[in-house]
Amino acid sequence: MADRKVKDRSLREELDARKHADSEKADDASEKTMSIEPPPCECLNSTISPDETPHTILSFKPGDPTNPRNWSNTKKVFVVVSGILLVTNSTLGSSIPSGASDETSKYFNVTSETQLVLPASMYLLGYVLGPLAFSPLSETYGRQIVMRSTFAIYTAFTLGCALAPSWAGLVVMRLLTGIGASTPLSVIGGIYADIYATPKARGRAISVFMCSTCFGPLLGPVMSGFIAPVSWRWAYWLQLIIAGATWPLLLTMPETFAPTILAKQAKKMRKESGRDDVYAPTELEHRDMREIFVVVLTRPIRLFLFEAVVLCSCLYLSLIYAIFYMFLQSYPIIYKGIYGFNSGEEGLAFLPIGIGSIIACLIYLYWDHWLDQQRARDPAPAWSQKVEYARVPLACLGAPLLPASMFWLGWAARPDIHWSVPMVSAIPFGIAYLLVFIALINYIVDAYEVYSASAMAAASCSRSLFGAVLPFATAPMFTKLGVAWACSLLGFLSMLMGIIPFLFLKYGDTIRANSKFGQELKKQKEDAEKKEREDEERMIDV
Repeated sequence: MADRKVKDRSLREELDARKHADSEKADDASEKTMSIEPPPCECLNSTISPDETPHTILSFKPGDPTNPRNWSNTKKVFVVVSGILLVTNSTLGSSIPSGASDETSKYFNVTSETQLVLPASMYLLGYVLGPLAFSPLSETYGRQIVMRSTFAIYTAFTLGCALAPSWAGLVVMRLLTGIGASTPLSVIGGIYADIYATPKARGRAISVFMCSTCFGPLLGPVMSGFIAPVSWRWAYWLQLIIAGATWPLLLTMPETFAPTILAKQAKKMRKESGRDDVYAPTELEHRDMREIFVVVLTRPIRLFLFEAVVLCSCLYLSLIYAIFYMFLQSYPIIYKGIYGFNSGEEGLAFLPIGIGSIIACLIYLYWDHWLDQQRARDPAPAWSQKVEYARVPLACLGAPLLPASMFWLGWAARPDIHWSVPMVSAIPFGIAYLLVFIALINYIVDAYEVYSASAMAAASCSRSLFGAVLPFATAPMFTKLGVAWACSLLGFLSMLMGIIPFLFLKYGDTIRANSKFGQELKKQKEDAEKKEREDEERMIDV
């Protein structure tokens, strides 16, 4: 009781002091920080100035229209659409060389099947390298400047591809183009998180984002396949034209990263009002470069190596991603070699994957709506509150479709069977591809929360690396094993990896509870809940 009285007396004295200060400096009260915080950003060794000079910390007021999460729906939709077009540019560039492969090889006199894979693989290698630098930079300097500068790199080196004087020059230009193109894939998800506060809204935006990552690679072979007979360079000129048409949207796309917005507002306030004590939270952060390297930059590697959920998800997603890009090498073997398609017709064979992706997106939206209904029940079923049951069932639905589509393609691709039969096998592949990706990526985000960006970086880099390397094995594998058994091998691997979502469903909560990062997250939640209860008790006492 004595402690309680002391605490009450201290609290009353603090409130009286605040009231006295407010009565003396009413103008300062309007400039104190308000309640709504910006989206969380990792702060390493935050410090105040050495001379202990007091600072007024700027933050968003309730309902502040400059807060991205308070923007109008029209403005948010504009950001979402702009993000989709940027991602489509990026993924379109990854596959556009495949439709012009024959014309490019003739022009540069390249006959090696291994070398012909390089334009696509070097681009995907850029996907591995780019996020390591650009994602952290977007969390330091804001999304806008990083998106614009890297898209400028993408545009400039796409022009370089169109003008490449040699095969070596083309390959190098493709690597640099891929580095510039990697930013939308690694940053757009963060942009959607900047503007949408609820998991439901974010999940739906990410589902559309994932659908756009699927359509870009499908359109590339179609467009380049029909235009390459004019000149292989026109495949890259077309890519450049599409990039140029996207620039007006990018230039008008607003900054969405709240800490950067607050920093700009603080600088403007210091300049216009002469208030030198006003700062945004990020302006008072002291970043130790050694700590950033040890703690932040190595975290994706530690998650990949020591977190079973991240490791298994990365391996499964990497296999599916690699199969997708192996199709760029195997479809010419199947549809040109067996059915005599030209480059344009071969590109059309990719479109059923897009049909499957649309079906998968509709399945996701239905599942999301049905899950909301279950959670709205009183009482809500216990399973509906579990992270695994919210996301993973979609992967369990897609997992069997993946090997089924591979066996279908392999054993139906024969001269005595019509070309439409193996082509339709791409529909279940598209369903499986998108369902597994949406489910596991959202599962990683939900499971690792504040560490989700690092987990996503691990997933992005690992699958891009697989997508860059495994296509080199496509031609030798299909030549040695034949179409049927080469596809069957991929089908058996898919069956083996397809067990992963079912294991997550049964043991996922136990695996996460016993992991180092899982225990740390649990402790953070308990500390936050404890602090919230203490604050409520203090308010009741007052």
